[in-house]
Amino acid sequence: MLDEKYMRFAIQLAEQMKGQTTPNPPVGAVVVNNQTIVGFGAHMTSGEAHAEVIALEMAGENARGSTVYVTLEPCTHFGKTAPCADLLIEKQVKKVVIACIDVHDKVAGEGVAKLKDAGIEVETGYLRQEAIHLYDVFFYSITSKLPFVTVKTAVSLDGKTATVGQESKWITNKTARLDAHLYRHQHDAILVGVNTVIKDNPKLTTRIPGGRNPIRIILDTHLRTPTNAKIVTDGEAETWIFIGKRTPSSKLKKFTHSFVRIFQMEDETLEMRKVLEILSKENVSSLFVEGGATINGSLLKEKLINQLIIYMAPILIGGKDAPGPFGGEGFHHLRESYHLQISEITQIDDQIKIVAKKEDMNVHGNCRGKGSNN
Repeated sequence: MLDEKYMRFAIQLAEQMKGQTTPNPPVGAVVVNNQTIVGFGAHMTSGEAHAEVIALEMAGENARGSTVYVTLEPCTHFGKTAPCADLLIEKQVKKVVIACIDVHDKVAGEGVAKLKDAGIEVETGYLRQEAIHLYDVFFYSITSKLPFVTVKTAVSLDGKTATVGQESKWITNKTARLDAHLYRHQHDAILVGVNTVIKDNPKLTTRIPGGRNPIRIILDTHLRTPTNAKIVTDGEAETWIFIGKRTPSSKLKKFTHSFVRIFQMEDETLEMRKVLEILSKENVSSLFVEGGATINGSLLKEKLINQLIIYMAPILIGGKDAPGPFGGEGFHHLRESYHLQISEITQIDDQIKIVAKKEDMNVHGNCRGKGSNN
């Protein structure tokens, strides 16, 4: 069907922008008149024109009487840009086909209502299943007031992240490591523990052409991060260090670079939920965790993991004391375990990538079924 063709094109446009529009969601729009695409666009970055604006400008006079396919409900409020619903009305489009209804309290169905009140035909939920993945981060962060957390780990076939002697470079192959860099590009921030910084001296940047570097976050209760670490001196991205209450101010004064921020918590320990709450207030919508078993175990204990990405190598390490990806006590009963749904299994050369997500209504938002006019 032509309708599917047009909406899939809108979804593809939005997919290209995922990760670079924060705190806004990625949106794609396509304008069709007489079964011909006359305009299309995608929201590229916060503060710039929305997808509908770009598509309608391209369409010009052909926007009148057209059908507009858009992945997310058009906005109705003034922010950094004018309301898209008003522009659709002004351009006298005939019909608007929407994949997902927005969950933001400033929109949440008002865009649909405004278009209908103006006499524009509206169809919602079209190709909803194909579009919903675009808004897992946006819907969850808006409704929960927490970042969407992705935990990434690399394991052997028997679930080990390193040998008993702590050797872990490299379990994954070069292609898998490059694939992981795409996730760095798509997330607002990347988080590790201080031991990773001390041991590996990583840059935590995105090493793909045109990639966007995430904010680099270090959990460091006693501020042991070396002042000459790459993450502290290179200036390639912001670095935020979370420290405990008792860290002396003399240590803080050693970090003089303007791109380094230190967050001193009110407690001696760094509780993951409190860290995430601060990140949310700082407009971090998505967090990519490349920490060790301790951090992963804390996130699991508090049930704060939204997505798990596992790169699995065809090797066996063995050893009862060889580490796995999750530390802590774990759950005592299976009924208490944390349930995810596998959404992707991909072979990367001789290795396998598994992506599993936590199914949550905060992620699904108000998308309707295909063909709904609600």
